[in-house]
Amino acid sequence: MTDRPRYSSVSPKGQITLPADMRRELGIEPKDQVAITLVDGTVQVVPAVQRLRRHFGSVPPLSPPREWKDVETIAAQDQAEHAAREGLPE
Repeated sequence: MTDRPRYSSVSPKGQITLPADMRRELGIEPKDQVAITLVDGTVQVVPAVQRLRRHFGSVPPLSPPREWKDVETIAAQDQAEHAAREGLPE
């Protein structure tokens, strides 16, 4: 894709339309969620799904499977141990 600008109007609700060629290149389809950030006065739009896919499977499943309350307890204990090792942020 070229870096030439595309133009779109802002609706009364603050909505804009991403040009079709940009949606195709980014793999954005109807009903997809996007992550929107403002960096140095520039709006960046990226597919949120790709960010999630990049992290999928990065944490192995618990074995044996646990109830959600047990998972929350394990996560809280792990976070407390990490904070104890690293110290609290300033």
